[in-house]
Amino acid sequence: MEEDYVELRGGCVCCKLSDQLVDTLVMLRERADPDRIVIETSGVALPYDTQLNFWRDPVREWIADDAAVVVVNAEQLHARRELEGTFEQQVSSADLLVLNKLDLVPAGEYESLEAALREFEPEAPILRAEHADIDPRLLFPPDPQGLREQRRAQAVPAPAHSHERFAAEELSVEAGVTSTALLARLETLGALRVKGFVETVEGVRAVQGVGPRIDLDEPAAPPAPELLGRLVVIRRV
Repeated sequence: MEEDYVELRGGCVCCKLSDQLVDTLVMLRERADPDRIVIETSGVALPYDTQLNFWRDPVREWIADDAAVVVVNAEQLHARRELEGTFEQQVSSADLLVLNKLDLVPAGEYESLEAALREFEPEAPILRAEHADIDPRLLFPPDPQGLREQRRAQAVPAPAHSHERFAAEELSVEAGVTSTALLARLETLGALRVKGFVETVEGVRAVQGVGPRIDLDEPAAPPAPELLGRLVVIRRV
């Protein structure tokens, strides 16, 4: 079966685009009736607030279970950088934590990093990873004690929140730019997160920026043409 995706633009699915997310889930149900749906949120979205949309009518009638998988930047955690506020809320909402980018920190620090995560989330399983390379089946953890089912039944409203400390924008990048020039341009942004695809003179590159680190890698599969030259940038304001 052909894989496909739906892009929601112009805000965060945990608040501003919550109604649009529900409408999109209904559309997917009608058109494709998928076995599972994976929602990749922006770097500042709050998992629990996003999950509340799965418990709304009419999608709660056919979404039987949901789990929040939170990917943690081990390099950021090791540097103790930006660990308050949004980071804390994201990690504490996790059903599964993926401690990623372990290749960027000393191996002797792994256990201390996991202990640091336990300060925010004492129970969620932690997977160690490099380049987010894990078995996809592990992204759907079992719920033997029925805790997620109980959470859905209670559907406790999330505290009011806002994203006024962040601004998201789309940056257009012309084809044929050199990797050196692209990196120089992106480094001046001071962005928290940069993500997208650019056609450089060296070829198509997947752009992944987290804090001061920006990687340009050859994508595992060619991106859709409409995604080329578009970078999503999230900055603190």
